Order: sequence, then structure tokens, then C-alpha cells
Amino acid sequence: MDKSKAYNFKSTSMSDNISEDINIKFKNCDINTSVNIKNDENKSIDMEAPEFKDFAKEMVDYIANYLENIRDRRVLADVKPGYLRPLIPDAAPEKAENWQDVMSDIERVIMPGVTHWHSPKFHAYFPTANSYPAIVADMLSGAIACIGFSWIASPACTELEVVMLDWLGKMLDLPNEFLACSGGKGGGVIQGTASEATLVALLGAKAKKMKEVKDEHPDWDDNTIVSKLVGYCSTQAHSSVERAGLLGGVKLKLVPADVNNQLRGEALESAIKKDIDEGLIPFYAVVTLGTTNSCAFDKLDECGPVGNKYNVWIHVDAAYAGSAFICPEYRYLMKGIETADSFNFNPHKWMLVNFDCSAMWLKDPNWIVDAFNVDPLYLKHDQQGSAPDYRHWQIPLGRRFRALKLWFVLRLYGIENLQAHIRRHCGFAKHFEKLCSADQRFEIVGEVQMGLACFRLKGTNELNELLLKRINGRGNIHLVPSKINGIYFLRFAVCSRFTKSEDIEYSWKEISESASEVLNEKN
Repeated sequence: MDKSKAYNFKSTSMSDNISEDINIKFKNCDINTSVNIKNDENKSIDMEAPEFKDFAKEMVDYIANYLENIRDRRVLADVKPGYLRPLIPDAAPEKAENWQDVMSDIERVIMPGVTHWHSPKFHAYFPTANSYPAIVADMLSGAIACIGFSWIASPACTELEVVMLDWLGKMLDLPNEFLACSGGKGGGVIQGTASEATLVALLGAKAKKMKEVKDEHPDWDDNTIVSKLVGYCSTQAHSSVERAGLLGGVKLKLVPADVNNQLRGEALESAIKKDIDEGLIPFYAVVTLGTTNSCAFDKLDECGPVGNKYNVWIHVDAAYAGSAFICPEYRYLMKGIETADSFNFNPHKWMLVNFDCSAMWLKDPNWIVDAFNVDPLYLKHDQQGSAPDYRHWQIPLGRRFRALKLWFVLRLYGIENLQAHIRRHCGFAKHFEKLCSADQRFEIVGEVQMGLACFRLKGTNELNELLLKRINGRGNIHLVPSKINGIYFLRFAVCSRFTKSEDIEYSWKEISESASEVLNEKN
């Protein structure tokens, strides 16, 4: 790094021009301390624009070099818990340091403890999106630094979000009832995560059902009603669904999936009818499109009508796979979407929009707005009712200008390039499936869906546990396991936008060699 190009921070030591003695008295204490504070009102202790420009330029170069060469780094961090503390001082510095020193510490302190999610050798979990347009948008969002809890707090923050959720909804071919531009009740909102969207939908469904029950049974109190409420999801649903039930204070039942790991309408209806017979009140069901375990798709076209029949709120969780619905050939997997009350997917997983950006649509947001509405005087404004105040659509009060990321990415990539990105990843998963199927030692688990392939060595769960440990221990690629019906297997997710065919072949070679080592040791 050429420090001669960089400006230095102005010294944070105060001038001798003005000084004052401050006598500090501590209540209920015998301490009488006199502190001499020297202050210069004309001297800035902040970073000025010229320094910021140099710092930011250096960081942009670092980021570009990091991402363009990420393939060369060990994908999995090779450190032990507590590694970082000895590398930095025990306390914050009294005087400001130079930004050049901070930059020089990134490789020494931070990078040894980073697992490189955007490496083509990272195949764990699901993708987390990353792109240069989204990074630049985050820079602008950070500079504007508004807290867009209401329209008046920053009108562009709200209005761009309304329009971007309509753009995105049209890309998915969502029913008009979900879009604000349709002129109906519906609309979209950016949540932080799919977990938040699941909880928000549950709380809206809970408020809706409680009002309906109170209208029918005015003598029932809230506790009585809540004790009878029951929600549903598949045994293959994400753990955040079960957690939403805990946070929402309601029962949530796991409905068995079929042999293809899908929730079917018949199983959901059977569970609902059983609970009604026992005096419970069904109110909410989550249908997952693209499960975390195996990317299975619940039968929305069966479960949705069941929910409508019994007045049960249907929430669709398509956190990972929802991005693929921008491609017309994958939309058959969301058949029945017109029966849903709310729908959610994460552009920050697979659509090149950096975390966090979880898109959620509601046919009738009023149930959520009414449930979350706490409206103190200091948050009121003259334009209330003319535009959404998104604080009523979410758990937290504050929110960042996240719609900028969608705007930048959609404009600078265009729908065609985003579709091509999705299709490339799906093709890479099929490439991996062919490599795996050609090796008689392995078997594919389930159907290869989207950018995920599930596989295992033929043999015991213990053998596959050893295989995963060996793969991750080598540190060249990173995978995580899953288990369905007692069968342990490994998940191979295509995650990086930098992935090429040779990366898939490299990763397969790592898996194959690891398998040979494990089998040889076993034998």
C-alpha cells in the first residue's frame, strides 16, 4: 500500500488555545476530581472528505482484488475459538490511528478468521448473494443513512421500495393482488430475512384469527383464544418456522411429508380436521418451496385450497428457490400461488443482491399493520395513509434504504442476465450430478433441484460422517450435511457467482479423493 498517496487523520489532541477546568462531583461518593479539558472548537476530530476519498478508493481496490482472487484462498477458516483476541489490543486506542494501519490489519486480523462464502469452493448452506452493483448501492445507503420507518422520514426510501417490490413481483408473475400497483390492498415490503417474514406473517394471521373468533365468541378472552390457536408446517420446513411459533406464543405442528419430502394437501387437511375435532383453532400454515434439507417443493396447489377452505392463512416460504421463478420454466413449481395470503423469497440468496434483502408480499397488509401499530405523536406526520409507513410492516422500528440494492442490481444486470445466472447454477448442479452418478461408490439422494445436489457414499451414516469430516478437514472445499428419515447425506450447493465448470470438477475431485482416503482407512 502506498501511504504517500494517503492523507493522515488530523490529530485528535486538543489545542491549547482554549482550556477550562471542570469540577466533577459524584453523587453519593467522596471523590472530588478536577479534570483539565483542552478544547478547540475550530478543530475537527472527524475524517474529512479528502481522507475519506483516499480510504474509500483503497478499500474499493482491496474489495475488487479480494473477490477476483477469492478462488485462491483456503475456503474454510483454519483458526480456533479465541484466535482474534491476542491479535489486537485489550482496549480501544486513546488517540486516533491512521486508516492505513487499519487497512494493513485486515489481512493480519480479519481474513484468517473468514470463511469465504463467495468462493467457488464454498458449497455449504445456500448461496448468499454478492455483486458489485449491490456493494455500491450499500455504500450509497450507508452515506444517506436514513432510518426509513415512515414515509416522511425519507420519502424516497419508502417509495422506491414500493416500486421495486412491484418490479420484482412482476418478474415472478405474482398475482396482481400482491402488487401495490394493482390498486388493491396488496403490496410488498423488504424484510431482513425469511425468518422475519415467517414471523410477521404468523403474527398477522394470529391477529386476523383472534378478531374473527372474538366476533363469534365475544365472551372469550385473549388467553383463551391463543391457547386454542394452532399452526402447521412440513417436517421438512426450516427451523425458523418452528421458532416463529415459539416467538408468537402459539402451537405449531409438524405435518409429515410424503416420500418425496413434500407436504401434501391431504396430510394438511387431515391435521386440520383432527385439531378442529379436538376444539383447537387452525389459523396458519407454511408451505415451503425449496426446503433447506433437499430443495423439495411442497404441493402449494394442494395445500393452498385446503387453507382457503378452512380459513387458514397460507404463507409461502421460497427463501432460496424463489429467485428461480424469474425464469418462466421454473414457475410450475409455484402453481397455486393465487391461494396464498403471503409470499416471501430472498433476493439476497440467489439474485445478486447483497444481504440483507428479503422480499415479502401480502394480499392484505392491514392485518399486520393493525397488529403492529403503535403510533406515538413523534412518529405521526401529515401524509399518513397516503403511502406505507413500513414500521408497521415489520418487527423493528428502524430500517435501512435496502431498496437501493434492488434498484441498482435490476438496472445494471437486467432480467436476462439474472435469468442466465440462475440457469448457470442449475446447470452446474446437474454437472455435479453426472460426475457423482458415474462413480459407483456414490448415490444421489432425491431429485437434484435448482442449484443443490444431495449425495452420499453407499454405506452407513458413520461412513458419510467420516467423509464430510475429511472433506472439510482438507480445507479446500466446504460442505454441510443433512438428514432425512434417519439417512445422513451431504449437500452440494452451487453458491458463487464466480463458479465455472472447472470449479465443479475441482470440487468433485476433492470429494472423490477424500472418499478414497476414508474407504482405504476403513478397509
